[in-house]
Amino acid sequence: MNIELGYGTGKQAAIVPDKNILQILTPNKVDLGGAPTGADSVREALANPIGSPRLGEIIRPGEKIAIITSDISRPMPTWVAMPPLLEELFDAGVNADDITLVFALGSHRHQTEEERRKLAGDFAYSRIKCIDSDPEDCIHLGETSNGTPIDITRSVAEADRRICLGNIEYHYFAGYSGGIKAIMPGSSTPAAIQANHSMMILPDAHTGKLDGNPLREDLEEAAPLCPVDFLVNVVLNEKKEIIYTVCGDLTKAHRQGCAFLDGLYSVKVPEKADIVIVSQGGAPKDLNLYQTQKALDNSKHAVKDGGTIILVGSCREGFGNKTFGEWIESAKKPSDLTDRIRKDFKLGGHKAAAIAMVMEKANIKLVSDMDDETVRQIFMEPYSGLQSAVEDAFAEQRERIGGEPSVIIMPYGGSTLPIVE
Repeated sequence: MNIELGYGTGKQAAIVPDKNILQILTPNKVDLGGAPTGADSVREALANPIGSPRLGEIIRPGEKIAIITSDISRPMPTWVAMPPLLEELFDAGVNADDITLVFALGSHRHQTEEERRKLAGDFAYSRIKCIDSDPEDCIHLGETSNGTPIDITRSVAEADRRICLGNIEYHYFAGYSGGIKAIMPGSSTPAAIQANHSMMILPDAHTGKLDGNPLREDLEEAAPLCPVDFLVNVVLNEKKEIIYTVCGDLTKAHRQGCAFLDGLYSVKVPEKADIVIVSQGGAPKDLNLYQTQKALDNSKHAVKDGGTIILVGSCREGFGNKTFGEWIESAKKPSDLTDRIRKDFKLGGHKAAAIAMVMEKANIKLVSDMDDETVRQIFMEPYSGLQSAVEDAFAEQRERIGGEPSVIIMPYGGSTLPIVE
């Protein structure tokens, strides 16, 4: 079979024997059945909450309401969700002066006024207060059983009611995004993020896992101390458009949204393979290694221990993140990165550690535009063409297993999560 994978604005191609191909993973086809999308999807979900009364039955006029949503670094289209949400609140008799939209920064930078206006949308920005969370002005509400401080930004902690917005997608150590993440760690402090995210190295802290995921459970343990009264979470398509919305109870609604996401992007495989060939699908998702890492992390669930992952991504802009590059270039061996993340969690560094964790399981061959010396320095084998990488992987795996290697191909690795049946 001649396979073609997205690579920058072009393709990388290779011939792989049909008999060796176990499966080609693509997103599942889901019939939405004419269900509303965009703002109409939000409006319908608000009218049909999961495990919860409607907002008008929860919130009383005069109460101070904090709506917590994602910052500029996330794909959540807050400007689409806000008009139907505010209409619901106004219909319930809530005064606009009592509503604050809080952008959960986590450990990200503060946003400009222009960025806040863009995220909120003109409808919301012209009617309610819109602010960033402030990690330097938090209220200490307690600690989780793991010792993670529950320090929540004052504008959220002191509100009478809290409504959380967010989009649900796979998260490579919290299982899924959305849910409580708007509060913890989104509206918290660097110390809380450090304490929680350092658990990313634990085996059960991985993509698609909620129950038994120590990192996710640590976050959700904070919920009783900073209760969320209502959840509005959406699922986006590849164009970042809302195709599904869940509203209502923090946990019940979130879990239903995660189940819908699985129906789209969780793909069953009969067994793991000796070789996994994976791509982000081309530009703009493979612009740098920082972005391409997501496909690599999903592919680890499809490869056997001791197997080979062929990661295909242009990465023409190199590492894509200064901290990520500094961490990965300074390490003498992959385990240096996982040791470091335990002691000093830093955004950027966490992706370097995630790559190192994949290296504990499989050999990585990188087909990219990065120079060979840089690729070797980060413990990967460099290739400019997919065919050469495939031939070398076959030779190595034949020697390792004494037979013909099995192959799984993931053309859209960032959007498909392999699940072994």
